[in-house]
Amino acid sequence: MKAALVHQFKQPLEIQQVDKPELTQGAVIVEIAACGVCHTDLHACHGDWPVKPKLPLIPGHEGVGTVVAKADDVKHIEIGDRVGIPWLHSACGHCEHCLKGNENLCPQQLNSGYSVDGGYAQFCKADANYVVKIPEDISFVDAAPLFCAGVTTYKALKVSKAKPGEWVAIVGVGGLGHLAVQYAKAMGLNVVAVDTGDEKMQLAKSLGAEVCIDFKQQDPAQVMQEQLGGVQAVVCTAVSKAAFTTSFNSVKRGGVCVLVGLPPDEMPIPIFDTVLKGISVVGSIVGTRQDLVECLQFAAEGKVKAIIETKPLEHINDIFDDMLNSEINGRIVLTLE
Repeated sequence: MKAALVHQFKQPLEIQQVDKPELTQGAVIVEIAACGVCHTDLHACHGDWPVKPKLPLIPGHEGVGTVVAKADDVKHIEIGDRVGIPWLHSACGHCEHCLKGNENLCPQQLNSGYSVDGGYAQFCKADANYVVKIPEDISFVDAAPLFCAGVTTYKALKVSKAKPGEWVAIVGVGGLGHLAVQYAKAMGLNVVAVDTGDEKMQLAKSLGAEVCIDFKQQDPAQVMQEQLGGVQAVVCTAVSKAAFTTSFNSVKRGGVCVLVGLPPDEMPIPIFDTVLKGISVVGSIVGTRQDLVECLQFAAEGKVKAIIETKPLEHINDIFDDMLNSEINGRIVLTLE
């Protein structure tokens, strides 16, 4: 099969012919139709994080396609099913986190396109218990980004505990943030979008944001505090200290600051204000299988749709270059059909 592999960190990926994955108990083989490209893929290929991925590696954790083979012990998935393979390849199933329904926090989890081979290939093996069926009303291309970017932002909004009618701010209206705005609106929330440039402001407004703030023109936190008395929650998808500071300073007393982006710098938390104002600072990492089911349903109902550009697998190195230069709007989806 054709696949994109990284053999050495920070080196270009190579398009190669490799053996198809072998079917094992509890697994399915998925013929990949499309795979979203996530910034995490770039971090994996560069070895940026403390826990390094395996090498050689086939990246990709937004792979979607059709089940073409399944082990004889797999009963709930059928050949021909349309499924997606998310970041959470598998979890142990018996630790306290798994037992509480928080398998995304399992310390023994394996991750697609990181600790196991992922979706930058014509075929991918997946744990049958962790693939999620795709509703018929969603195309493969539209579904792919939802298996990471979509579920990540949806989960962050759930973690914020903001209720319909309350105000939330989305800091960063890029690949993650433009989905966060849509999920927030679909959940009945009022939205403040924070980014810069006319294009981002117009995009956020078109997606339903009631207030759009260009951080190069105004102090977003000051605007939110003066006009709204602060917001109940902020979802920070951006990866800078300035974005974190804006996020923290924008919430009202008793509000929640949800961190999604993974910046390279340490982010100091103002302890005095955190305690005095009862502010919660929460990290949110992807989502569970149930979160995925829910976030896909919003898309099936036409309430959420990623802005997508499709490119063939062979363009992956150029896509990574564009990603490094912040030249990507929305999400890139690799096509393998």
